[in-house]
Amino acid sequence: METFWIKAAQLVLALAILIIIHEFGHFLFARIFGIRVEKFYIFFDPWKELFKWKPGKYIGGLGKQKNISKEPESNDGDNQKPKKSKFWSDTEYGIGWIPLGGYCKISGMIDESMDTEQMKQPAQPYEFRSKPAWQRLLVMIAGVLFNFLLAILIYAGIVFATGEKYVALKDANMGLEFSQAAQKAGFRNGDIPLEADGESLDNYPGEDRLKMLQAKEVKVLRDGKEVDIKIPETLIFDLDKEMKDENATINFFTYRIPTKITQVMPGEGAAKAGIKEGDHVIAINGTPTTSLTEFLTTLSGHNDEKVEMTIVRQEEMKNDTLTLPVQLSENSKMGVGLEVDPSAFFIVKEKKYNIFTSIPRGIEMGVDRLTSYAKSMKLVFTKEGAKSVGGFGAIGSIFPESWDWIAFWNIAAFLSVALAFMNILPIPALDGGHVLFLLYEVIFRRKPSDKFMEYAQMTGMILLIGLLIYANGMDIVRFFFKN
Repeated sequence: METFWIKAAQLVLALAILIIIHEFGHFLFARIFGIRVEKFYIFFDPWKELFKWKPGKYIGGLGKQKNISKEPESNDGDNQKPKKSKFWSDTEYGIGWIPLGGYCKISGMIDESMDTEQMKQPAQPYEFRSKPAWQRLLVMIAGVLFNFLLAILIYAGIVFATGEKYVALKDANMGLEFSQAAQKAGFRNGDIPLEADGESLDNYPGEDRLKMLQAKEVKVLRDGKEVDIKIPETLIFDLDKEMKDENATINFFTYRIPTKITQVMPGEGAAKAGIKEGDHVIAINGTPTTSLTEFLTTLSGHNDEKVEMTIVRQEEMKNDTLTLPVQLSENSKMGVGLEVDPSAFFIVKEKKYNIFTSIPRGIEMGVDRLTSYAKSMKLVFTKEGAKSVGGFGAIGSIFPESWDWIAFWNIAAFLSVALAFMNILPIPALDGGHVLFLLYEVIFRRKPSDKFMEYAQMTGMILLIGLLIYANGMDIVRFFFKN
């Protein structure tokens, strides 16, 4: 339960940040062009809001409001001649109680609020509909732009703070261990990936993993020979299904590394047998265990048994091979710690960034994530893709079980890219839908009618609500009916 709340907290915080930045983009450009923004809300507030505040006017929440203005209220209300617009104080800021998004209510615009009564009134100079098409276009694009810029800023900040340190796939000279789904696709344990569609695999393993999944052909080094593997389009779905199996231990691939003892617990089987820190295990009961994965697989199932463990020990600049009898526990444990970091065995690449070089790298990473996400979207329209669609549960599951700020910001940056891409799709009710109609206006020199825009907005909202219900419904189905 504690893990659930940690993941939920990270999800809500990430969504809040992304929504604020997205809506601030709309807000900023609207105010620059003199367009009034009536509301700026994080999350949605049907019926009642959790909190609301209008600078110098009022503060409240849950349907209640306290006047904090020192000026007496006018009885004329909105019929009074408007005063000069102020950049910040003409807007009501608030927090809704449904964490599914957020919005800016821009005056004179058909949006989520569906304020059709306002649209029946004569257009005012401060309204969205009174501004030139190019200004309205920039207002609508600004949210997407700010989300993408946020992702770039986060990626730049991460590489500036931590640099980049990794073992490139092509430098893992023992090759990789592949999952069963990957092996069915043609990979073999020990393969060293070299290229994906002719592009060298020399980046972060996560980036190269995505390139391999999206490639039509991957070149690997196998037993000293180059081999081309045709990647089936269903591989990404096979891997997703495989990882839902509780017994799955490898997600596509992992580094093939030796079995090195890093810690020996006193009083346990390994200590009693004479195993020491730094020993390398190479066989169990005569069965070779070339890699850590093979060691763990071979060790499993020997509950409460004594096994013959062959080790290599380096002492006084020479290697000795020893075979020691080790008593295992009821869970096939022997009381040791194992090295799992590939950088302990292979060439490590490390790159530091300063304030100037981190920004180009951030841009590069942002563009790469956006391109990869856009390519992967085509899979959603396949049968397998429709089954893999997920909602907030699926998004929350990608956050780590314990709070890790670097991991959090990495995920937040990716979600920001995803939000930017999804919002620019030409679907009514999304920013991309508004952009589409504005481009129509620019090209044909006439606006779509208000009635058409109302119907388009309603249609888009119905589609989005349906998708939201479907995606989160799939989360529920997967939760109760695990494969």
